[in-house]
Parts: sequence; C-alpha cells; structure tokens
Amino acid sequence: MANRDYYAILGVGPRATPDEIKKAYRKLARELHPDVNPSADAQERFKEVTAAYEVLSDPQKRQIVDLGGDPLAPGGGGAGAAGPFGGFADIMDAFFGGAAGMGSRGPRSRIQPGADALIRIELDLADTAFGTTRDITLDTAVRCTKCNGAGTAAGTHPETCQTCNGRGEVQSVQRSLLGQLVTSRPCPDCGGFGTKIRNPCPDCAGDGRVRARRTVTVKVPAGVEDGMRLRLAGEGEVGPGGGPAGHLYVEIRERAHESFVRDGDDLHCRVQLPMTAAALGTEVALATLDGEERLVVKPGTQSGSVTTLKGRGVPHLNRGVGRGDLHVHYDVVTPTKLDADQERILRELAKARGEETPEITVTNPAANGGSGLFSRLRDAFK
Repeated sequence: MANRDYYAILGVGPRATPDEIKKAYRKLARELHPDVNPSADAQERFKEVTAAYEVLSDPQKRQIVDLGGDPLAPGGGGAGAAGPFGGFADIMDAFFGGAAGMGSRGPRSRIQPGADALIRIELDLADTAFGTTRDITLDTAVRCTKCNGAGTAAGTHPETCQTCNGRGEVQSVQRSLLGQLVTSRPCPDCGGFGTKIRNPCPDCAGDGRVRARRTVTVKVPAGVEDGMRLRLAGEGEVGPGGGPAGHLYVEIRERAHESFVRDGDDLHCRVQLPMTAAALGTEVALATLDGEERLVVKPGTQSGSVTTLKGRGVPHLNRGVGRGDLHVHYDVVTPTKLDADQERILRELAKARGEETPEITVTNPAANGGSGLFSRLRDAFK
C-alpha cells in the first residue's frame, strides 16, 4: 500500500509551519464534522483529515513522513497510538478556539485598579457637630508623570513576548487514550502579560506609578460621629500600570469633651448645685456649643433631675435641619464641713422642718432610673 500524502490531505506543503497546519485542519474540521455535514463521504473525509493532523502535529510522526514512511501504516510505529479519540482535543480546538475543556485566558492587562487607603483624623466635638474642613497629607502611589503610567522609557513600547507569542500563557500537551490533554499556565517569561518591557521607565522601574506625598482636602459634614468613615472616591492608591485609583476612607476619631458626653445627636452634662441653691432656686451660666446660656434652676431641684434644652445638641447628619437636645443633669452637693454658725442654722432649719430625726424611705434604684443612662453617665464622669 502506498504511503498516504498527509500534506495533501490537509492541503498544505511539506514546508508548512505548525500554525499553518493547525489553521488548515481547523478549516477542514469545521466543514467536514458530522454535526455539520452528515454525509458518508464527509465522515470518511473527516477521519482522514483528523488522522493527517494527528500525524503532522506530532514532530516525531512528521519526521517519519518526511523520511518517506507512514506512522499509521501497520508496523509503522503508530497505528492508533492515540486511539480513535486522538484528535478529540484538536476537534474541540477547531470549533471553540481552545483545547477541550480549556478556554484560553489570554494575556493579563498591565493596567490594574488601585487599592483603597484608610487614614484616621482626630476632631473636637465642635468640629464633628458643625462640620469642618481639614487638609491631610498622604504618602500614596500616584501615576508616574514621566511615562504617564506606561512603565516604558521615552520613545519605547512593550515588546511581544517571544516565549508565548503575546498570548500570556504557555501550553503543554500530553497524549493519553482519550486524546491530547492540553494544560495552560501563565508564561514564566513575561508573567502572563504577553509583553515585556525591555526599557523600563527610570522613575517607576516599569510599574507605572511612584510613591509621592500629596495633600487632600477633606470636607467633614456636620453631625458625623466617632468611628464614621468618609469616602473620597478616586483618592486612594493608583493601580499598577497607572490604573484607576482606589478610594480614600477617612475615619473620624472624636476627642473626649471636657463637659459633654455624646449620645447620638444628644448631649449630656452634669451641673453640681449647692444644697441651698437647689432648695431656693437660682440662675447659673452654662457654656453650650452655641455659647453661654442662662439656666434657671427651680426651687426644690432634686439630685438626679434633668433639664432639657431643645435644639442645643448636635445637628442631624444628612437631614439639613434639626438638632439633638442638651440634657442637663443636676447633682445636689451636701456640704462636708460646717462652721459653728452654719451648723447652728442648719439645726434650726431641721427643727423647724421636723427633720431632727427623719424618717427614711428605701426604694429600688432601678425603679427610678438608677440603672439607666444617667447612672452610666455619672460613672463616666467619675
């Protein structure tokens, strides 16, 4: 039996390159595959084309052909070495552009999005309540101005990787009873980019970005609280290859105030009153966030009672209008040292009120709010 002309079956010449052989096979496989052309002649022709490609795509078998032999002839060293499924992976390659079950990923882009950045700033209560503006200094990655993020020296461009021919990946082929098993991995020479930078930018060394110190203006809205984060879009780290910058998050840290404790948008403070002032009533000056206000203390004010100043708290965040309240908690202070005249006057008062031997009433602290907010605030003040 005369040796089959595998080159003629595929319609290529003896000097055809592996890529030309693959291209010819793909074209014929699309035309002759049984799913496309169910005729008996086409099926027979499809088997011949598949066998021809199996031979010519294998360097050892192709060498046998070039020496005048037929690797698929009886005793030719390969009668079905890969079995009837020898070209299955390449048939899938012809129809879907990749090996069976393995889609080509293609080269990775050098341009990648940047990472987000986080910075914390400390503000006073007045700043968080009414808003403020702060200039903060950052040390982050910015786009290289010398190469504009390209990573290449002036007048040069990335070159196609010769190892992977720009695909960004290399393939290895193993033959089994089920055909050719093709596996892909990132090209070790170019790192999967498909290109190599032979002449990197001297400023960024090919990364497309450099570290730099810059100033960013942060507008803090009125009503922010401790722990809140403000997002400044596009003010974070610039990505590799001059990619888009991430976001900058500014975390608020509110310093403790010397007079007020904050509870959401409400403020709480404690005012200590002498026993006589609480009994007789008085008027005191109270410093608020809006300035000094006169606070009227009613006669008979008890320790633990509260006066609420409407709208003297923190503005509501993102509402535009409205504020929280300022709650003033009273502590009546009992004198610990009395001179003789003071002691005499108090004893006369106690006698006049019938309190020389007072009757006491025992109550549960939780019944009148002893375990509530004010108790926690009192502990915090202490």
